[in-house]
Amino acid sequence: MSVHIQAKKGDIAENVLLPGDPLRAKWIAENFLENAICYNDVRGMLGFTGFNKGKKVSVQSTGMGIPSALIYCTELITEFGAKKLIRVGSAGSYQKEIKVNDVVLAMSASSNSGFNKAKFQHADYAPTVNYELFINAVNFSKNNQIPIRAGNVLSSDIFYEENTLNYEKWAEYGVLCVEMETAGLYTVAAKYKVQALSVLTISDSMVTGEHLPSKAREQSFSRMVEIALGSM
Repeated sequence: MSVHIQAKKGDIAENVLLPGDPLRAKWIAENFLENAICYNDVRGMLGFTGFNKGKKVSVQSTGMGIPSALIYCTELITEFGAKKLIRVGSAGSYQKEIKVNDVVLAMSASSNSGFNKAKFQHADYAPTVNYELFINAVNFSKNNQIPIRAGNVLSSDIFYEENTLNYEKWAEYGVLCVEMETAGLYTVAAKYKVQALSVLTISDSMVTGEHLPSKAREQSFSRMVEIALGSM
């Protein structure tokens, strides 16, 4: 048992899906896993383990933002032996051609967070995806006729951006969308030499203003979860 996860050794699989929302974790467990057992409810951060097509899989909610996500990712890796961690979350589009409900694979993650600048003495570390998981996700998507986008994403510490036009500079340099955790996940995975991938569903567009309601964010992201499970 770790500080934030009340599971015992063996309760958590080497393959872990990482939604931010605890209710999304519950929905994934109920709809994609067989014989799912809840192993964690500390601070409301629900965690479940079950089986998908015979493979043992866990789903652990992480909360919002890099600091919260890194608590759970670090404990999953160092205390419970997680080897493959795949974030399944929502993102806001920065590009006109990337629409609500589109799926994005994060190849790399820019960030306005200071967590890596402190770690690397103000140098710029470039968090990147694990190649094997990325290729698995691309191949699964092709084989199942699921359209995807892939490229650089922004992991932001700011949800309510005061200057809504700030996204334009990131968009100019090819950043596809904004979310809040991937840069942290890719960094901690690199440190501990495990595999990580972020599969994101577009829930909002900074370009058009279109957005999904909260219930749809919780339960309508089936393709994203299918890609994540098919990548492990």
